[in-house]
Amino acid sequence: MKLNLSNLRFLRTRKSFISQKRAMTQNPDPSPDPSQVLDDLLCSQQQQRDVQIEETVDAAPTSLSSPSRVLSIDTRVERAWAHWEKLGRPKYIVAPMVDNSELPFRLLCQKYGAQAAYTPMLHSRIFTETEKYRNQEFTTCKEDRPLFVQFCANDPDTLLEAAKRVEPYCDYVDINLGCPQRIARRGNYGAFLMDNLPLVKSLVEKLAQNLNVPVSCKIRIFPKLQDTLNYAKMLEDAGCSLLAVHGRTRDEKDGKKFRADWSAIKEVKNAMRIPVLANGNVRCIEDVDDCIKETGVEGVLSAETLLENPAVFAGFRTAEWATDKEEEGFVDGGLDQGDLVVEYLKLCEKHPVPWRMIRSHVHKMLGEWFRVHPQVREQLNAQNILTFEFLYGLVDQLKELGGRVPLYKKKQESPQRV
Repeated sequence: MKLNLSNLRFLRTRKSFISQKRAMTQNPDPSPDPSQVLDDLLCSQQQQRDVQIEETVDAAPTSLSSPSRVLSIDTRVERAWAHWEKLGRPKYIVAPMVDNSELPFRLLCQKYGAQAAYTPMLHSRIFTETEKYRNQEFTTCKEDRPLFVQFCANDPDTLLEAAKRVEPYCDYVDINLGCPQRIARRGNYGAFLMDNLPLVKSLVEKLAQNLNVPVSCKIRIFPKLQDTLNYAKMLEDAGCSLLAVHGRTRDEKDGKKFRADWSAIKEVKNAMRIPVLANGNVRCIEDVDDCIKETGVEGVLSAETLLENPAVFAGFRTAEWATDKEEEGFVDGGLDQGDLVVEYLKLCEKHPVPWRMIRSHVHKMLGEWFRVHPQVREQLNAQNILTFEFLYGLVDQLKELGGRVPLYKKKQESPQRV
């Protein structure tokens, strides 16, 4: 199948669009919160943004395989595994997180052991209709692979239109079937499509029959195991090439209150012919290894733990998960969250993203430090206009105040920077 040039045009035309109009400063809300408007602005000069766009286009693959519109299930399964093998069978994966798994954060996690990553969930309708949204919410670069681009959707044609725009720049187009939040209920997407399985099937079939990249799905489990197994098999039969299973139900939103059900994930893995990933209960690298051993999955996604500690896949852990196992012997790993914030900010200078994302990451990564020095957190909260100079200064201030909060590694691992 010949690649439609319109798939590339949307990124190439962004440069001329940006040079004519500063769309990033617009806000559709007639009476927006001033701090929110400022946080929606990109964090760097437009010239840097233009360079990134050009790099993104250059990173597009030159050839793609054919869609699986008329393939047998056996052939599709064989292709699914061949693709997974080609990507190196990644085990450590950054989960999709709204406003939090953006390009600079993905690259930071990649430096510290992540082997693949999801974009934040993108709204398929808004993505197809709004150039500003595309420009601001989806960015990538040649180092940003393997990459899952995730969409929420409830209309097959709209989903396909959105997916066609990104397929040259990713390794999977993923359908979000697991978001349990109220906004997903109102928008009729995510985990609330579990009430309309024919629609879910049509979404997967539409992509599988028309895209040049594989389709993946991320789901939550049903309260009844057999319902979950039937759901998973339906997705596989519809053309899903990889399934990520969050081991909690739609109603189990609080990850600290509800443990993910690894036994259910294991049953799904045993029932499926395509690669399966697990999500839930990851606090340190040993949890990842335990999950793979217990469930037999190909890889594990992490979300909340990475937000606090983007180096978890490199064996670093916060004090909370080191002091619980003192007999195993943990030592200062020579890295702290202040160091990670500085690295993240440098990546943001190179790959601009909205300030709201940066603000969120700074709060998450410096949370332990802010508990020791709450006055510094208040300075961040009071700062409506963020700058890199201000944020670098914030880290310096915390270090000068003392009370460093290190990340830990096991004693037998020599403390060194990755």
